[in-house]
Amino acid sequence: MQKVTKRLSQTAMALAVIGAGFTGYTASSIMPAYADAVDVQTAAVPGFADVVDAVSPAVVSVRVKSNIRPVASQGGDFQFNPRGNFEDQLRRFFEDRSGNARPNRQRRSERFEEARPIGQGSGFFISEDGFLVTNNHVVEGGTEFTVLMDDGTELDATLIGKDQRTDLAVLKVDDDREFTYVDFADENDVRIGDWVVAVGNPFGLGGTVTAGILSARGRDIGAGPYDDFLQIDAAVNRGNSGGPTFNLSGQVVGINTAIYSPSGGNVGIAFAVPATLAKEVISDLMKGGSVERGWLGVAIQPVTADIAESLGLDGQAGALVSQPQKGAPAEAAGIRAGDIITEVNGTEIKDPRTLSKMIAAIDPGSDVEIKILRSGKEKTINLKLGELPVDVADSGSNAEVQPTAMEDLGLTVMKNDQGDGILVTSVEPGSSASDVGIRAGDIISEVNNEPVSSARDIEAQLETAKKDGRKAALLRLENESRSRFVAVQIG
Repeated sequence: MQKVTKRLSQTAMALAVIGAGFTGYTASSIMPAYADAVDVQTAAVPGFADVVDAVSPAVVSVRVKSNIRPVASQGGDFQFNPRGNFEDQLRRFFEDRSGNARPNRQRRSERFEEARPIGQGSGFFISEDGFLVTNNHVVEGGTEFTVLMDDGTELDATLIGKDQRTDLAVLKVDDDREFTYVDFADENDVRIGDWVVAVGNPFGLGGTVTAGILSARGRDIGAGPYDDFLQIDAAVNRGNSGGPTFNLSGQVVGINTAIYSPSGGNVGIAFAVPATLAKEVISDLMKGGSVERGWLGVAIQPVTADIAESLGLDGQAGALVSQPQKGAPAEAAGIRAGDIITEVNGTEIKDPRTLSKMIAAIDPGSDVEIKILRSGKEKTINLKLGELPVDVADSGSNAEVQPTAMEDLGLTVMKNDQGDGILVTSVEPGSSASDVGIRAGDIISEVNNEPVSSARDIEAQLETAKKDGRKAALLRLENESRSRFVAVQIG
């Protein structure tokens, strides 16, 4: 205890000496010197409030009703309500069974004929006199349409026209007021990485605003032959369909149409019809209620690397004709399966989508010049386009005979009793044929653009391709739904 006391006394004396020697020295005087903290000077991130304030009055919620007669209205009228009084319901049931008709039966029947809600989405005004745009799938099957303004006003609308191929529709609101409306952006000013703002009605929550960037352009999502979607990462959910995506100038760059979602909700991948395509379609719908498109009448597919190899081509540009449709302008002009369309009116065709969009944009009845590659030689064909029909069907055939094994390809075939070509009866898993999607029931009608009617014909064409130094052979396949080409590895 004495040692502890003595040490504490010595420590106190030492501190007193130090304090006396440094009288007036503050704590701040002994702080070490540091470099300035990181402070990055950048432009402020733009806010979206001004854009939202300006465009919100032009964006609406679209509610759709349809005259749907429930199954319950076809037959007995009795319906059991688990929340109702059981004895009262049982009494009414037996009164009906005894022939005592319930009052107002006719009124109830009429009530079943009233329009009932079947869906909702978003839309936006494109003119001050009440024209507005939404998606075709929003209004599909509807008989009555109501738009809900951002101020809560509900107005009836009339369907002017719709286009299933681009999933666009135009409605019209007849009212004395002048509506706030928005315009479409110039596609040349839209760049990947630009800020975008989506406004719509997800899950019935009208006036919802989300922001993101333009992630990509030219997306093909398999929705139709004219797919050319913008991809955005702004949050888009069910109910946003038909709503606009804006740039920071308040112009519409796209019309929200679809989302990619394993879960059904937003994962940051949404697709919008680009402004340029939308303007053309909407203009036609406003004028006549439908869209007239040029029609060539061919089933087409991409020129893959394997197909190019099998044909001895240097590149993969163009659209490969898998089948001309009967009675179509292409067939009448002499275009055949196996032709590769490379140009239309002097414009290069890069792929099937380019061809589809280009032909559709030409007025029906117009004369066009088409360049093709046939058996490695270039040929020019002149024809007059038709008008794209609403629906086009195709047919094929299959049969059953003694099969022949073709081990090199990994399949067995037999004669097709129902028509030309050779019927595929089985395909070995992991084989060359299996790798390119050949299935039992497919009919091989051509090999390397030469008709075949037996297994020997196929083998002869394969040997010729091998002698020419090719690593793949081009097979034309037909089934009940379509005709297509595949390149099978033979080297």
